[in-house]
Amino acid sequence: MIMLSIDISRLIGVFSYDSQAPMIFSSGFFLWLFTAFISVYVLLTQKNTARILFVTAFSYFFYYKSSGVYFLLLALVTVSDFFLARRMNITASAVQRKLLVFFSLLINLGLLCYFKYSNFFGTILADITGGSFSPIDVFLPVGISFFTFQSLSYTIDVYRKQIEPLNHLMDYAFYVSFFPQLVAGPIVRARDFIPQIRKPLMVTSEMFGRGVFLILCGLFKKSVISDYISVNFVERVFDAPSLYSGVENLVAVYGYALQIYCDFSGYSDMAIGIALLLGFHFNLNFDSPYKSLSITEFWRRWHISLSSWLKDYLYISLGGNRKGKLRQYVNLIVTMFLGGLWHGASWNFVLWGVLHGLALAVHKIWLELLAVSRLSIKIPNFVGAFFTFHFVCFCWIFFRNTSFENSLNMIRQIFVNFHVDVLPQMIIGYWPVFVLMAIGFLLHFAPDNWEKACCSFITRIPLWAKALIIILVVFFIIQVKSADIQPFIYFQF
Repeated sequence: MIMLSIDISRLIGVFSYDSQAPMIFSSGFFLWLFTAFISVYVLLTQKNTARILFVTAFSYFFYYKSSGVYFLLLALVTVSDFFLARRMNITASAVQRKLLVFFSLLINLGLLCYFKYSNFFGTILADITGGSFSPIDVFLPVGISFFTFQSLSYTIDVYRKQIEPLNHLMDYAFYVSFFPQLVAGPIVRARDFIPQIRKPLMVTSEMFGRGVFLILCGLFKKSVISDYISVNFVERVFDAPSLYSGVENLVAVYGYALQIYCDFSGYSDMAIGIALLLGFHFNLNFDSPYKSLSITEFWRRWHISLSSWLKDYLYISLGGNRKGKLRQYVNLIVTMFLGGLWHGASWNFVLWGVLHGLALAVHKIWLELLAVSRLSIKIPNFVGAFFTFHFVCFCWIFFRNTSFENSLNMIRQIFVNFHVDVLPQMIIGYWPVFVLMAIGFLLHFAPDNWEKACCSFITRIPLWAKALIIILVVFFIIQVKSADIQPFIYFQF
């Protein structure tokens, strides 16, 4: 006889927020939960309102599992921006419209500044005034940088009369909280997403095949390549660069370039893939950025949703290229300065942003000099790609290190104590890291038609084969990622 008993306390624990294990796509618990979610979602295919309400509730639970009680901040931003946008739409006075969009900026950026930059700005103010500042204990809610920027894009678009505001708060809550992109992007524009909300739900075989492919790619990038090379090599070198030779430091920089790409793009791939399985389209967020032939092209390929947001809502608002060349260069530097600060409250992120801003300005000047002089200077593609990649890697040194001392030590080791003779020993000692790095860069630099061929293959295979692939991958990830999750259901014989 089989008896089923349920450990209620453990069940409650599994569904409660755990600050030590916030929920992400690659966690074992999410994979189990998503299986249950998709089962209910399919049953609500023909019931728009019920489906929207169900997905919104699930998204809020997902955010609760990621940040605890701070899901209330998401609700605050959603409600305030919804009503501010509606009021803005029926207000004829230009002054009042500006005041309403100012309130939206104040709420969103105010929350962002308090939770993310309180200690940073407090320390700066203390240094300027000669006073003292004791850091305060402020919890940083997961994804606050993303959902505040996403909601801001909506109110600014309504202010600019580029879109009409939504009539139903539930629809807007669905847009802001949609869980695939909630905590790590991409930043989805209202003009792209809102028209899809009430459309009849349809998932074509092409959407399903591409969704499965992107989820598998994202899991491999994030859970295998990024996590492994980070823990087993990159972190060790970056934590103590002086203890390693220059060649080890250089390989660690290359490793970090791959790690951060696989981390960010892997999560974006999973978000886009999950959205496709639910019948929604997101725009591409990473487009093989290390193939770029210039720094300008790099920012058209790297974190596209963020770079385009900065361009449309910050760079253009500052004047863009409409107020002369000098102002254009300043606007580029200021935009990237703030883009660096968006990534984190630290001077290393600021320097990273300024370096990229200067590089963008220099590239603009170079192109203009060529145009004025009418010189035809053809730089080979591999040269442009080589220098662009290594400039980006150089900037990653400051992005990754929390102290300038470590950054300078790493640069010093690379240029002064290179010691190429340790390379064979390093390859033997860290051969799994080198294999994964080789696979990662090979996949990144592979022709675009490889991805199309893989998507086409998955689309053509029978449904049972697709399901088998998903089950095998899910089983593998669960085994790897959720070994620490204790079962809350026991079978007694």
